[in-house]
Amino acid sequence: MAVESELNTGVLLFLPYRALENRIFAVLAAAGHDDLTPAQARVLQRIGPEGTRLTELAEQAQVTKQTAGFLVDQLEKTGYVRREPDPTDRRARLVCLAQRAWAAKEIADGIVAEVEDEWERHLGKRRMKQLREALILLREITDPWAERQP
Repeated sequence: MAVESELNTGVLLFLPYRALENRIFAVLAAAGHDDLTPAQARVLQRIGPEGTRLTELAEQAQVTKQTAGFLVDQLEKTGYVRREPDPTDRRARLVCLAQRAWAAKEIADGIVAEVEDEWERHLGKRRMKQLREALILLREITDPWAERQP
């Protein structure tokens, strides 16, 4: 077993994320959203409030357009998304969040807030603020979509 000092930064970033994700999925399942997979959720969370084209979802989720299409088909069948015409291009369609996705998002947002409160109690306000500031700075060089999202 590796001691903490031997873990690289990527792993140290991943471990709390995985714990957060596991908590979210457990609470979502208990609330009747037990049909969401992590792959579907990664696509779902990239859909903008006004909808997003499938090609953009594939790019942001770093999957092929076919994989994104398959995941969106699954999400549509289970009532999380709907496809609508893109008002800026008749040939294109937007993937939009359905009411069921908004309900799941509300639950997930509540769990995120709980976990972040727990992390702040554990780290202290100053360290939590520094952590967020550092991660926001890292986003500038690690997230090619940072300028497109709030």
